[in-house]
Amino acid sequence: MTNTRSRSFRFTQHATRILCSVFFSTLLASCFSRTPTPPQFPTFILVTKDPNSSPTPTAFQPSTQNETPLPTFTPAPTQTNTPEPTLTFTPLPIPPTVVPPVNTAAPPATSTRTNYILYATLDFNAHTLSVDETIRYYNNTGTTLSDVVLSVQPNRYGNCFTLNSFLQDNAALASHDINNQQLTAYLSRPIPPGDAATFTLSFTLSLPAKASDGLFGYDFNQVNLVDWYPFIVPYNGGWVLHDPMPFGEHLVYDSSDIEVNIKTGAEVVIAASAPSEANGEWTRYRLYGARTFALSASNEFLMSESAVGTVVIRSYYFSGYEGAGEAILHAAVQSVALFDVKFAEYPYQSLAVVQADIHDGQEYDGLVFLSTDFYGQYGGGGGKSNLITIGVHEIAHQWWFGLVGNDQAVEPWLDEAMAVYSERIFYEFTYPRYGDWWWQFRVDYFGPSGYVDTQIYNGGTFRAYTNAVYLNGAYFIEGLRTRMGDDNFYRFLKDYASRYSRGRTTAYDFFAVVRQNTDADISDLINTYFQGDY
Repeated sequence: MTNTRSRSFRFTQHATRILCSVFFSTLLASCFSRTPTPPQFPTFILVTKDPNSSPTPTAFQPSTQNETPLPTFTPAPTQTNTPEPTLTFTPLPIPPTVVPPVNTAAPPATSTRTNYILYATLDFNAHTLSVDETIRYYNNTGTTLSDVVLSVQPNRYGNCFTLNSFLQDNAALASHDINNQQLTAYLSRPIPPGDAATFTLSFTLSLPAKASDGLFGYDFNQVNLVDWYPFIVPYNGGWVLHDPMPFGEHLVYDSSDIEVNIKTGAEVVIAASAPSEANGEWTRYRLYGARTFALSASNEFLMSESAVGTVVIRSYYFSGYEGAGEAILHAAVQSVALFDVKFAEYPYQSLAVVQADIHDGQEYDGLVFLSTDFYGQYGGGGGKSNLITIGVHEIAHQWWFGLVGNDQAVEPWLDEAMAVYSERIFYEFTYPRYGDWWWQFRVDYFGPSGYVDTQIYNGGTFRAYTNAVYLNGAYFIEGLRTRMGDDNFYRFLKDYASRYSRGRTTAYDFFAVVRQNTDADISDLINTYFQGDY
């Protein structure tokens, strides 16, 4: 790629379809017949040039020589002067099974989710962003809050984040301080349980050049905004904001309702976590019941689109990668239609799949990034490619991360192992002849071992961590499915997604729902794959 590409757009409409077995096609038909609801408003990677060749020695990032084990330690969440939160989990009562409205255009009238409204002006060429942010926070913690902690990931980059103002209920805070990724607001008015407060912030970002293995920032033809605005972190006896690590994901999110208004140059195309709509001089995006809002901007994007029912699916890619861009669009349609039936209704109104110069794939609500290497490696011919396997993995995170949240630092297997196994389900129903290939290519080759419930902090090397959490996690879920039987297993997946929709789950919750859906003894599986007693 060069920076002299001409700007062009390509919009192609596809008939919504999925290539599953004849047996399964009747079930999938329901995905294409939803009645639109009128709007009402108040890292998983395997770099292999030839999909039929042997995988590279590392599954999730380019190999490094003489990999040095990272120090092992147990994290304590960063917090303010509140009691130290505990990282041990106590089984909670299982909530009743309900099927909430998922893919809706507006939040429930009784929602007490945190609400974010942002007005952002992006200067694409200067790589700057000016933002006014309003946060409506509902205190669901059960305790009176005298401080509030926000994650500010851009402040981890030198001279990137500048806070211009910070108010509570239109009045000055008692004080605030910012240290690395943490912004602490000391409240002028404490927030009692069940009460709410409104915070307003004004800040600017001077975007950094994107690291070769990172996402946030700019390169010569693309700006990526991920974890780019301050958000209030969860409270669990204290504010939960874990330390970052060189691998794995350290952030934990509450489900929230987000409105983003963007203003930028007319030549810039934006791929975002939600559909766009006009709002005067702004372009508005609304995303409900989500963990975070991500977007990517480029003056060189090409775009193709399709749909599954009312869910619009768009593929954003660059010139020279048209075939791969169309292929991942088709795979996205297939996977959304399949997982919509097998797990739960797709959680959002749209899905964007975005090409980026990164080493792997990365998920966000309603948007996933995939490595340019995957697009370049794609040679056509069905699903035997990194582009499809990893693309499906990241799309599965729309359920296992977006809809059903978890602590990604302490219990990463709850979303990562589930996303890996979702790939297996995809190939089972979409490319059934590729099942053995998938197991060998994605899992068996690496001879995975290690405890599935490994944290990002005690996984040792990245290779050992991913072998344990991702790949041994896939072995465990396969064993669990065999023990439960298919009917019980798929009933469990739906039950689990329904009970913890828009919430966060723990290993105790996972196994409690398993046991409610089978009488099989799974204690030996737990003893084999887990260090914890569940």
